[in-house]
Amino acid sequence: MTFVSRVQPRWSDMDVYGHVNHANVVTLLEEARVPVLFGEAERAGLTELPKGVVVVKLGVHYRAPIVAAPGRSVRVEITLTELKASTVTLGYVVRTGPDATDPVAVTAETVLAPYDTANLRPRRLSDEESEFLKRVLADA
Repeated sequence: MTFVSRVQPRWSDMDVYGHVNHANVVTLLEEARVPVLFGEAERAGLTELPKGVVVVKLGVHYRAPIVAAPGRSVRVEITLTELKASTVTLGYVVRTGPDATDPVAVTAETVLAPYDTANLRPRRLSDEESEFLKRVLADA
């Protein structure tokens, strides 16, 4: 299953060439994953995952520019590409518009680690968190 999020780029996200710049594309990825890792996780009864997740690694591949337009969102498709005991790898496809048929602008990948905010260190995923991520994000 692919989790689909629609994110609205802002005029202030654009660079002098009229494209959403790199730092703001990374912010769009973050905004797209927040609903699943925090909102959906809380609704599923998970209490620790929404307390903290940190980015361990990030890769972004640009294919086409994203242009901010009033009232026009971009579609971000998120899939689980790898699940380990203490990391989650998410793959992203960002389209230039809100529809599945809009051209792909960006593909990306983030490696995330759940974070223990009380002890200030990464932690292992619980069995419930792993099952949740597989159920909500995995294609396989």
